[in-house]
Amino acid sequence: MLNVAQWALDPRGGRGGRGGQPIGLLPGEVLHLVIEHGVWILLTPAIFWLSRRFRLEGDKLVRHLLLYATLGLAIAVVTDVIGHMTFHNFVSAGRRGLVSPFRSLSNLFFLDELIIYLVVLSAGFARDYFLRYRAHLVEAAQLRTDAANLQAQLAEARLQALRMQLNPHFLFNTLHTISTYIERDPRGVRRMIARLSELLRYTLEMTELKEVTLRQELGFLDGYLEIQSIRFQDSLEVRREIDPDVLDALVPNLILQPILENAIKHGVSNLEVPGRITLRAWRDEEFLHLSVQDNGPGLIAHSGDGAPASNGIGLRNTRERLESLYGNAQSLVLEPAEGGGLIAHISLPYHTAADLFTSVA
Repeated sequence: MLNVAQWALDPRGGRGGRGGQPIGLLPGEVLHLVIEHGVWILLTPAIFWLSRRFRLEGDKLVRHLLLYATLGLAIAVVTDVIGHMTFHNFVSAGRRGLVSPFRSLSNLFFLDELIIYLVVLSAGFARDYFLRYRAHLVEAAQLRTDAANLQAQLAEARLQALRMQLNPHFLFNTLHTISTYIERDPRGVRRMIARLSELLRYTLEMTELKEVTLRQELGFLDGYLEIQSIRFQDSLEVRREIDPDVLDALVPNLILQPILENAIKHGVSNLEVPGRITLRAWRDEEFLHLSVQDNGPGLIAHSGDGAPASNGIGLRNTRERLESLYGNAQSLVLEPAEGGGLIAHISLPYHTAADLFTSVA
């Protein structure tokens, strides 16, 4: 519309009257300009959609460049033909000429329309980049806020969370991983923050409980393992061989987390091949058996301070907790697995909440 008005008022662009004074546009000229510019108005949303759908990045760069070149040439020729047809039909009806795509191509009449197409396409790329960049900034800001809130929760966590064997190194390492993946994997970071928040909430709510059901303990481990699966991507496999009949058995709260963390830290994280961890739970007469097996280097693994991994703080505290709860009726044994790796085997008296209620009654 702006171009139409300029042509109507500019004597150099329109038909001049006496003394070079503009006398306005004829209806045919207005209709010609409206149609010519209206075509681009209709094409612009489609070109913007293409610029968002077929981005010039990744391994499809050459393919998308060829697509844009082909479409650009076709659009330029078609719009040029439409422009000539409307001009001959509505403006210079007495001077009709041959209008065809071949003539437009051979005489390079389409170049003006091709330049317009490239300008619109460039604007589409700029718009798409701006929208993605703005969304990325919002996402990153939200993730930083979530991470800051999570750090505040960690700082306010009571010392009982440490006593219940939720290793603080794991928490800080996870926060460090979150800060590392904010830019590269926002979705994965969101999942890690959500799972870590749930783990913190669980420890604060269950810190007064000495025992929980095996079902609850395994539910806690699911959140922990989801964080580890995001960290290891597809290089960590977790198998479960759990007897359904022992899910209601009582076990020390968070007893398996330090065992599992030890298997990941000293076991599968040292491998160049995919890691594998197997969780087992079964009953043997009056005892409940729990085991965590990995395919790592086994007992030869050492911690960062040079002490054997089997004498780490997590395992030592786990032994002390088992002894304080069950005396000599428990055991925690580390033994090599067939084919390599390590098995941490826990044995403790089998009992349920119903058994405790009956004994108190």
